Amino acid sequence: MEAISLTDSGYVVAIAALLPLSAAMVITQVNPYHALVVRGILGAIAALVYALLGAADVALTEALVGTMLSITLYAIAVRSSMAMRMGILTSEAAINNSQSNLSSPQQSEQLAPELDELFRTLRQLLGKHYMRLEIVPYTNGSDLQAALLHKEIHTLCLSNQPQSSKSQTPSPLPPYCVETRVERLQTILQPGVPQNLASVAFRNGSAQPSTDRPMELSS
Repeated sequence: MEAISLTDSGYVVAIAALLPLSAAMVITQVNPYHALVVRGILGAIAALVYALLGAADVALTEALVGTMLSITLYAIAVRSSMAMRMGILTSEAAINNSQSNLSSPQQSEQLAPELDELFRTLRQLLGKHYMRLEIVPYTNGSDLQAALLHKEIHTLCLSNQPQSSKSQTPSPLPPYCVETRVERLQTILQPGVPQNLASVAFRNGSAQPSTDRPMELSS
């Protein structure tokens, strides 16, 4: 099969002109999943151009490797990276196997009303950046703090009120404190989380937990 001449086939030039257009669309997409779709279109156009020019082997390689395989790998990478893993103590929620708010392999949790409201707020804020929230339960505060320092989670959520406290005196602190080791997450969450619901703080990887709240980490 002879290659189609560019001088005789103006439509090939028109199809080839879509390559820079689709490439520009890829780099201007805000939603990463939309970028993957446009990247697939770009690869399909390139494979079509190669086929029309008589390079069937190059077209097949572009379709299989440059489009299908690369899009699959990119989708897996985006799916795994666009999530904020938040650690929480299991004592902050009542165990109820009929509820599945938490991503725990052993059990599901029914959240306290304030904590449920906090998670809804976090999901809305993260959704604006095409991210999702993953809740990871821990049985004690030591493991929770270690998970943050060892970069197993991105944030942690702890109560500002000791569970053993019987005092009825209202606390000046919000019910919960959210700490993150990712400065960008603090920038995203801090303006949108109500101050009467939770405080948002940034902690360096080697920093110790702040001591301005009466939390029990050994529970």
